[in-house]
Formats: sequence, C-alpha cells, structure tokens
Amino acid sequence: MQYAIIKNGQSSSFPDADGFHAKASRVENADVVIYSGVAVKPDQAKTAILVELGNECLAEHLGGIDENGQVNILGFARYRNGNDSPSNLVEVVRQPNTSDSAISAAKALFENAGLQVAISADQIGRIINRLVLPKYNAALRFLDEGLASQADMDLTCKLGLGYPDGPIERVLRGGLEHHYVATKALFDTYGTSSYAPPRRAIVAFNRAQSDVKER
Repeated sequence: MQYAIIKNGQSSSFPDADGFHAKASRVENADVVIYSGVAVKPDQAKTAILVELGNECLAEHLGGIDENGQVNILGFARYRNGNDSPSNLVEVVRQPNTSDSAISAAKALFENAGLQVAISADQIGRIINRLVLPKYNAALRFLDEGLASQADMDLTCKLGLGYPDGPIERVLRGGLEHHYVATKALFDTYGTSSYAPPRRAIVAFNRAQSDVKER
C-alpha cells in the first residue's frame, strides 16, 4: 500500500528520523494520505485520509467540512509518554460513518510498519490516556500526601502489579509538563476530579512556560 505524508514541523508519532518517512510516496500515487500539522483536504478518490491528533478530537479538524460525507477521513495518535520515544501502539480514531474500507486501509498501513492498532471513537483522550492518567494523578497526589515515597510506590506497582516501570518514575521520565497538558485536556472536557492536574504537574508546566518566555 502506498502512502504520502503532508506535514508541517515535527510529527509526534513519526519523528523525522523514523524510517516511516523514507517509504512514503508522492500524493498522486498514494492510496492513503497522512496529514500532520496541516489542514486536511478531503479527497474521496483516496482509500483513507489520516489526520495526526494530539489531545484534540478529529472533529476539530473537520470544521467547515461536511463530516457526514467524509467516510474516508480518520484520526490517529501513536501513544507516546511525553519525551519518551513513540510506542508501538497506534490508536486510529473513527467517526460514526467511517467506511470499513478506510478503517481496514489505516490498520493495514500501520500494521505493515510493525505497529499494533486499536480503534477508538472520536473522544478526547481516547483509550490510553483515559485509562492511565487517573492512576498517574493518584500516585502523584499520594506522594504529596506522604502516603509513601516515590521509590516505595513505584516498587509496589512493579512487584505487586507487574508494571514494567512505576507510575511516578514513568511520568517523571516523560516530563511532568507533558503530563499536565494531557490530563488538563481531559479535565477541561469531562470535569472528572481524577483528571485534574496534580500540583507537581502544574508547577512543572508553569516553570516550562516561564523558561520559554525568558529565552
């Protein structure tokens, strides 16, 4: 399957050094077109059009476009823990009227690249973040409350639950400022207290913003 990439700036899912770029073809020859940081252009002649997402919904990229008529436009997000390298999981985001052929093409494209694919509805946070961010937030709050040290909480999760790394260890490695952005998007949307950014993440984000302003 041939695919083309139209992008502006660095892709979070496929950084410039990723071999995925080298195998891309010209738009006119592609069955699938991927948009990253660029306004999407509908094209019913393509089997599928994929839009890279951050924390937002796919619907935000379809403003002014007849959503009901766009059966071949999907979103996608390759899970990434902040500054960590992208994982092997790609969440493909479908609309209610998305065609089966477009979904199959998107799955085949990513699976041929050695990635695993999960399909989700068009909701902010999708699957991964809505499952794991409350756990990370709870661990950070427990640390503030003095329930246990970071080392003890991480060790408990690794030995007791079989996690490859502890929740606090993982969030710190990825960057607390990135954790803040992801969990705030969920909190602003759903208002659930478990999504509220914890103190340490708020502090890290504000410091990062101050550093940017001072440069």
